[in-house]
Amino acid sequence: MIVKIKITEAAMNKLKEMTCKSAQLPRIDADIAGGCGVSVKFSLLLDEPRRNDVIIEYEGVHLRLDHFTKRYLDEETQIDYIEDSGFIVGESFASNACAIEII
Repeated sequence: MIVKIKITEAAMNKLKEMTCKSAQLPRIDADIAGGCGVSVKFSLLLDEPRRNDVIIEYEGVHLRLDHFTKRYLDEETQIDYIEDSGFIVGESFASNACAIEII
């Protein structure tokens, strides 16, 4: 699946500001929780590069994404920045579906 990342002007300005001040690079990360039912919350954080990261370059800003997180993103994901809330990445979701295996 090909993932398209749309970055709002506010998010791009903040990313450029952050990357100028830090040696670390921005990463889109998925926080998965749950047992019977899954919830996924996306975030954008600064950390060290990982070996198998996919690097997305746009207007001089490099965003990193691992294959695990990429599986959970929509085909088109937007990144926005709101001063009071921080970065908003895509739409987090929750599923209450349980998988039952019958042997």
